[in-house]
Amino acid sequence: MGSDATALVIACGALAREIVALRDANGWSHLDVQCLPAKLHNTPQRITAAVREKIHANRDRYRTILVAYGDCGTGGGLDAMLEQESVERIPGAHCYELFAGAKAFADLADDEPGAFYLTDFLLRHFDRLVIRGLGLDRHPELADQYFGNYRRLVYLAQLPTPARIAEARGAAARLGLAFDWRDTGYGDLEQSLSAVNVGAPAWPS
Repeated sequence: MGSDATALVIACGALAREIVALRDANGWSHLDVQCLPAKLHNTPQRITAAVREKIHANRDRYRTILVAYGDCGTGGGLDAMLEQESVERIPGAHCYELFAGAKAFADLADDEPGAFYLTDFLLRHFDRLVIRGLGLDRHPELADQYFGNYRRLVYLAQLPTPARIAEARGAAARLGLAFDWRDTGYGDLEQSLSAVNVGAPAWPS
């Protein structure tokens, strides 16, 4: 813990870079960040216990602890544990909703229910998590099985650049999907962390 750090964010590894960028850009020197591996999404039944362990290891070291996760497949188990521990979680079912905003994401989902989403994190790790992770490098014929019910890839961009947009467009082509993108920035994540910064409730009002 830094000498003046009074708040801790326990974060999913898929949000690590964005949280650290926001902390540094805003000069939130009192905010520490500890991340759990993003690969826990592959075993969501382990997320709740891993977050609880982090809370117990740090409870006496910080005045405020905030958990930066969605439900992430825990089936409500994460929120139930956090209620027992009296620890707040940022709002949102998943990082897509967090970055896009709840209403905007609901509108996107209504417009195209068969959408596959990428964030900056997923775009950076597309080959590892999607192509190799699903075995498509070895068995490309499985793409229809995995993505046959999808029609569009939507890139929710935190820091869009022409190169990243082109890369996301290429990812859509590899999966045989139409392409769309939205410049979401950091969405509700910045608002949630700002609330911790000023000592307000750790969720948007």
